Amino acid sequence: MNEIINYTVFAIGGVPVLLIDLVTSVIGLTCVFLAGRNSRYNFWVGYLYTFLLFLMFWNKHLYASLLLQPISLGINILGHYRWTHPKEGEKSSEDHTALKVTMLSWPQRFAAIASVFVLAGFWGWLLSMMGNRWFVGLFPSDPIPYLDACVTVLILVAQFLSALKKWDCWIAWLMVNVTQMILHISVGHVFMPIVCGLYLLNGILSLYNWYKLYRKKA
Repeated sequence: MNEIINYTVFAIGGVPVLLIDLVTSVIGLTCVFLAGRNSRYNFWVGYLYTFLLFLMFWNKHLYASLLLQPISLGINILGHYRWTHPKEGEKSSEDHTALKVTMLSWPQRFAAIASVFVLAGFWGWLLSMMGNRWFVGLFPSDPIPYLDACVTVLILVAQFLSALKKWDCWIAWLMVNVTQMILHISVGHVFMPIVCGLYLLNGILSLYNWYKLYRKKA
């Protein structure tokens, strides 16, 4: 299994690109492309994406991101249900079986930002203890615990807002893309920052597309 995960497909600047990185990137880009185009099929692709991310983060010893995946799976299931089972007053003007795009209020936005700082700080501290003071020798320590934790919490917030079909989710995803780019560069990845750039471009386009849907109550 490790041989398959660590199989080198090609190299960029002398840094190998692993099979798991390439496949995960293609599936992930497909998932966010569908989400940005308001397609409910993004959730089916998202189930596979979650599994591949678990393998990739295990391989890189990024434990905060790894532990995120079961939670991400739960949020994906929630989003799949909410997008396809809207309540009265939540239905899209173009498809009454679909959830319409809405926005957070300003108090809700401030609460989301505060939650990121608090949870990322606490989670980062826990990761800094694991492998260094706790469970020493059980597994390698996280090389960048606070940045890893920050990315993790941002993704959780972005996914939860996506599940509720909030336009603001794309603001959160743009922050995720920038932070992940820094994360991958800091651990020596070459291919993944390029992928993050593609995510960033998709996020900008999706931000505009969902705003149009919001204006149409679709």
